[in-house]
Amino acid sequence: MRVHHHWQDIDPAARGASVAMGNFDGLHLGHQSVINLARRPDAPLGIVTFEPHPRQVFAPDAPPFRLMNAEARANRLARLGVDQLYELPFDRTLASLTPDIFARDVLAGGLGISQVVVGSDFCFGKGRTGTAADLQRLGAAHGFDVTIAPLIALNGIEVSSTAIRTALSDGRPRDAAAMLGHWHRIDGAVIHGEKRGRELGYPTANMSVDGLHLPRFGVYAVKADVLTGPQAGSYIGAASLGVRPMFGENRPNLETFLFDFTGDLYGHHLSIAFVDFLRPELKFDGLDALITQMNADCTKARTILSLL
Repeated sequence: MRVHHHWQDIDPAARGASVAMGNFDGLHLGHQSVINLARRPDAPLGIVTFEPHPRQVFAPDAPPFRLMNAEARANRLARLGVDQLYELPFDRTLASLTPDIFARDVLAGGLGISQVVVGSDFCFGKGRTGTAADLQRLGAAHGFDVTIAPLIALNGIEVSSTAIRTALSDGRPRDAAAMLGHWHRIDGAVIHGEKRGRELGYPTANMSVDGLHLPRFGVYAVKADVLTGPQAGSYIGAASLGVRPMFGENRPNLETFLFDFTGDLYGHHLSIAFVDFLRPELKFDGLDALITQMNADCTKARTILSLL
């Protein structure tokens, strides 16, 4: 998959794609239906999305809301068979373009798309004044096809990023996965921590969770993909998400213990899939009690993951 961080001077080989357009936060079943409608045998499959998320530009002080960062989204899109990812830099200049200018200069002139598919609730252009119906009219004027995808419901409930955030906040990763069509994941580089896990016999891979909507704090059974380095591959494990109350007040992070793994992961990239919530964060009377609980957590996680 080729990733483009601009819409001007696009390589001619990257033009002519049939694209799905949207923010695609979480890449849930509704998003996947939009992407599937963009698949054509006579054109590359593309995605037009925006980075940072527009809400981060217009409400920079709002609480973190993203289900996935740009890296996780790109990794997932590659798995879905996307050929061209147009990750347009979203700023006040792009936001100021009228719907007509956006369609003419960005989609037609800049990217040279052949078709665009959007959800029925899609809005675009200055002040979000352009609708999906407006895009159909503008596509006809500027030489590209437009398809509007219907919203998707699961058990009578509309699939949405909001509903997925609620499930994750409640500690229901399997309910979130049902709406996503895949496990909820956090992707990123392994960073240096305080190395307490190593001292306790449970060396962990630490990852930043800055800017993300976080699942319920606690311990999870997880699947892990090591994406880079000599030990790239798939593993299982247990992960702790939270502020580590045993050791004072700390910035939230994700610490993952990979079962049956030895090696150095610092600087390499992981993708951690949340499978089951095991327990909330707890503060123990001492390290011995903590280690006993960690032993029990890992045993429970192994049992759950062996059934997948």
